[in-house]
Amino acid sequence: MLKSGRPRGFTLVEMLVSIAVLALLLALGAPSFATWSQNRQIRSMSDSILNGMQLARAEAVRRNSAVSFQLMTTLDSSCALSTSGRNWVISMDSAAGSCNSTNMADDASPSAPRMIQSRPSSEGSSNAAVAADVSSLTFNGLGRVTTALPSGQTVFNVAVSNPTGGSCKTSSGPMRCLRIVVTPMGQVRMCDPSTSGTTESC
Repeated sequence: MLKSGRPRGFTLVEMLVSIAVLALLLALGAPSFATWSQNRQIRSMSDSILNGMQLARAEAVRRNSAVSFQLMTTLDSSCALSTSGRNWVISMDSAAGSCNSTNMADDASPSAPRMIQSRPSSEGSSNAAVAADVSSLTFNGLGRVTTALPSGQTVFNVAVSNPTGGSCKTSSGPMRCLRIVVTPMGQVRMCDPSTSGTTESC
């Protein structure tokens, strides 16, 4: 004998209420997710530049020879050094005009630009903006920077921001802009200009 009772499942009204609540939560969370996504691009670009500089320094020490970290406009044959370049190249010679070269530093008979590694800006940081003191940093076999410091400065700076996402926190905006700092002795670190009194402060 079948028992009569309340049918199992959702009623149309319950389903509509659930969809409305979900839509409201998504609408409230969307701005926060968008800000997080734009901040993530700053972090990705900063990590890339930090890792690239550390690799250039390590390669200079390993090879006991000068190795340069270079910010480039593009990574093709039209590339040029730029303090706002979002692509980078590590090589033993200037890579300007030959960023797509297959002449590697570890070839049997290496020739310029003796490439070591490169990285395009399209890898997870298409909206990030770069502003560096110099377009190229050269490390010697001791890991020290041989590039001349800008007048009046004691360190090299590379500021990374995201104008698409808004202004930096230092200007009361939503973006957590970051900075890469390099000392003449070759120490490379990342810091946050919006913090103070912490290990991440600049």
